[in-house]
Amino acid sequence: MDAQIEYYQKKLNYEIDSWDLYDSLGEGVNIIVIDARSPEAFQQQHIPGALNIPHRTMNADTMAHLDKSLDYVTYCDGIGCNASTKAALNMARLGFRVRELLGGLDWWQRDGYATEGLKATSGKEVVCGC
Repeated sequence: MDAQIEYYQKKLNYEIDSWDLYDSLGEGVNIIVIDARSPEAFQQQHIPGALNIPHRTMNADTMAHLDKSLDYVTYCDGIGCNASTKAALNMARLGFRVRELLGGLDWWQRDGYATEGLKATSGKEVVCGC
């Protein structure tokens, strides 16, 4: 039983879903959202307030301006894309506290949250029930 508890606690330490992210951002929790996709994809559509730092560009120099005392969440297109995983790994190697957004931008939108960019969508009232 202890192994199960440990497994699920560890999983929550490394992943976050769109409801919890949206809720945390709305409550003013200081989380920095990182869009790990290309600048072109980011320009088209992204989570409001996200920073665009493509995973391929992450290194000590390009990340030096970020505060390591904060919490970060990485995302990409969704479950068919692993840019968020690569970004989370890069950031963890550089000493950042980071979690990955489950389902990425795809699930963010499916859950009804607004996006910004050239193809921005307005959000809808979300009743998660989680």
